[in-house]
Amino acid sequence: MTIEVDYRFPAGTDAERQAQIIAVGQTAGTWDARFGHREEFLKAHLGEVIKGVLNPDGTSEATIAFPEANVEGDIPSLLTAIFGKYSMAGPAKVVAVRLSESYGLRPKFGIKGIRQLVGVGDRPLVMAIFKPALGLSAQDHAAILKDVAYAGLDLIKDDEIMGNVEETPTLSRLQACLEVIDEVKEKTGRTVLYAVNVTASLGGSSNLLEAARLLVRSGANALLLNVLSYGFSALEAIAADPEINVPIFAHPALAGAMCGSPEYGLNYSVVLGTLMAHAGADAVLYPAHYGSLPFDPEEEAKIRELLRSRDVFPVPSAGIKPQIVPQVLTDYGAEVVLNAGTGIMDHPDGRAAGVKAFFDALASSGFKA
Repeated sequence: MTIEVDYRFPAGTDAERQAQIIAVGQTAGTWDARFGHREEFLKAHLGEVIKGVLNPDGTSEATIAFPEANVEGDIPSLLTAIFGKYSMAGPAKVVAVRLSESYGLRPKFGIKGIRQLVGVGDRPLVMAIFKPALGLSAQDHAAILKDVAYAGLDLIKDDEIMGNVEETPTLSRLQACLEVIDEVKEKTGRTVLYAVNVTASLGGSSNLLEAARLLVRSGANALLLNVLSYGFSALEAIAADPEINVPIFAHPALAGAMCGSPEYGLNYSVVLGTLMAHAGADAVLYPAHYGSLPFDPEEEAKIRELLRSRDVFPVPSAGIKPQIVPQVLTDYGAEVVLNAGTGIMDHPDGRAAGVKAFFDALASSGFKA
């Protein structure tokens, strides 16, 4: 089996030569007569340039097939194999990676599992973000959650910069919010998921997996992970662990450093689509092109379809407000999480009204609460 990778090179680059350098240099490399007795095995590990295209704008693309036997079935070894050393060799961008269905991990929960947990089968889910991001107490968070949960919210998450800080230790924040979640469950029968941010200092440990286990043992019903800050191996370890029996929401923090340049790095759809979907995430956040961050609608569409192909929930984010819900629904239909921070928390009539505004927008489009 092979892994196909598409690379884009800027105008003026000898793409054929560069592709051949990658195909050889990122795989077995060259050898001489001293290794003739191993030639059959060496050739089996070589990459192969299988296609080259000159684009109208002068850029060029090449597709290289890598033997799947070169990597370990995970994302870190894959990234090292397809772009590790060559990423420092000059302008080149990985624009697509095609992996086999069996490569990596599938979500434990994904779209179907998250829907089952919250008891919502046929409409978009509504998610909020705790705002302000820093400076609140555990009881402040509980009060916020109580307002939005009783207004019908399905999910809430920590802001990605909310860590295990002195003012609001993560476990204190979690316990205060769990009391609200239990109360809402008892009085309404509804389950609200709270994706609490996993950071390595929890419990005095520098082990991220142990931190995730501690949160689950403490009652967390969902986790938020800054995957690119901690590395794909952290997501894979948490997703594969049998003790982690809750959904994992993957945050895109740092993706711009890997994907933002037009001539270097990897496409957003590779990092936030393909790689996240094969690393065990249950839901993935990324910028919406109609939100507050600049984003290419074509890349967003690719991310959406790549995630859905492996039953991972797409969560377009950053600037989602009730007035753009119809546009989101046109692009996504029902299989989407509407993730709002200030769109809910800064509503002029209060947080509960912010949640209601989203459900009103859904109702106007034919979705019942």
